[in-house]
Amino acid sequence: MSTESPENVLFVVMDTVRKDRLTPYGYDRNTTPNLDAFADEATVFEQAVAPAPWTLPVHASLFTGMYPSQHGADQENPYLEGATTLAQTLSRAGYDTACYSSNAWITPYTHLTDGFDEQDNFFEVMPGDFLSGPLARAWKTMNDYEALRAVADKLVSLGNTAHEYFAGGEGADSKTPAVIDQTQAFIADSDRSFAFINLMDAHLPYHPPDEFAAEFAPGVDSMAVCQNSKEYNSGARDIDESEWTDIRNLYDAEIAHIDAQLGRLFDWLKAEGQWDDTMVVVCADHGELHGEHDLYGHEFCLYDPLVNVPLLVKHPALEADRRDDQVELIDLYHTVLDALDVDGGTPAAAGEEAVALDRTRSLLAGSYREFEYVPGADRDPGQRGDGACAFIEYSRPVVELKQLEEKAADAGISLPENSRFYSRMRAARRTDAKYVRIDRINDEAYRLDADPDETDDLAGADDPAIAEVADTLSEFESAVGGAWTDALDDDVSDETVEEMDDDAQKRLRQLGYLE
Repeated sequence: MSTESPENVLFVVMDTVRKDRLTPYGYDRNTTPNLDAFADEATVFEQAVAPAPWTLPVHASLFTGMYPSQHGADQENPYLEGATTLAQTLSRAGYDTACYSSNAWITPYTHLTDGFDEQDNFFEVMPGDFLSGPLARAWKTMNDYEALRAVADKLVSLGNTAHEYFAGGEGADSKTPAVIDQTQAFIADSDRSFAFINLMDAHLPYHPPDEFAAEFAPGVDSMAVCQNSKEYNSGARDIDESEWTDIRNLYDAEIAHIDAQLGRLFDWLKAEGQWDDTMVVVCADHGELHGEHDLYGHEFCLYDPLVNVPLLVKHPALEADRRDDQVELIDLYHTVLDALDVDGGTPAAAGEEAVALDRTRSLLAGSYREFEYVPGADRDPGQRGDGACAFIEYSRPVVELKQLEEKAADAGISLPENSRFYSRMRAARRTDAKYVRIDRINDEAYRLDADPDETDDLAGADDPAIAEVADTLSEFESAVGGAWTDALDDDVSDETVEEMDDDAQKRLRQLGYLE
């Protein structure tokens, strides 16, 4: 760590933003002029890999330094428990901490906001106490029982449907500016701070502000294009190339809105004299598919447009340059601890697990990813191979799967149970090769150096690089409890609500989720 290390950290997650739609990564549209200027002061990482392809497990990994199978937060268990968070560790060390987000997964309900001194969620459709307090406890109780879990899934489905319907209305574009405003107020009142923000504009549905729609998607009616990925993925709706162009243009407009708001925040930090004393991290938690591999959204696969994400970091210990070595987003947990000179590793409560700073996982360290095997040591499961591999995990997405089944059923379509929709997946990725283990269908493997679009599946082929990555994946799987080879029950149908207690039913009726 540099002796010039700033005393503050601003950590920005651009939710659902693809790397190839950003100007610093060579996109031919000027979607992100502010990030392009930021790249002149930052290290731009070409090969940063997310530990999962969707929000909840990625953020849990960012906040704990653990892989998804270690922290256990996914849609079948949608809350983080038994792990001390980065915010808890930094708060104990004397830092002011805040989390501002418009993402429904980053809430007190999921425990991802545990440890933040301040937090606000700008998710507009769900009532605030739906995500915390008595109802959250009721929902958690439902998820603890298999017979009631489908009820919770249905409620999320209803909430997502409502969000899709209302997000285009007046005020939908005010979430990101409000996040930026609160972040500025928090930093202004803090001496030493860790500010974490998640910006949701680029997540479906796409209803960009008029200013950006006019520039990047002129003439496109955002209410007319397909805004529900499950309709397309289930086969219930087709999208022609003209409509894909409209969808991608709306997506670009949303990204441009994010960039404008980040520029406003960066300019404010400079005007307030805070810029030089602030480490700034900008990344995406995952990307998005717009028809590639015949998929829409960010479910049911581990292709690079989802998991090879943008990452830019400004810190005095890092040169303003580009790097093409393999990086994992999980390493940002250690990078923040290193930047703020906090060791971590002390549980916030009895029985919790807390990950200590490992400088071989800090981007600021000269020993970055120089993993060494020490016999008998409690070894990080990702420290396999020579540090050249990143690891990605994807458990079955029950909420998306339930919605997918609903869309298919409405169209008279039956989804095959032995398909990617019902599959769990794990992958090991090097900059030259990737191997994906899948529990219901055939594995996939790609030579990323020769086939960056992942169109030529080499699983089973005689390729030395593929074989090496597959072997390293097997080592990782062994370290986290074994490969996912036992296919889960494919039944995710609804259960009745009769088993819910009277108080929970009454509360849900008051909110309009039950009749």
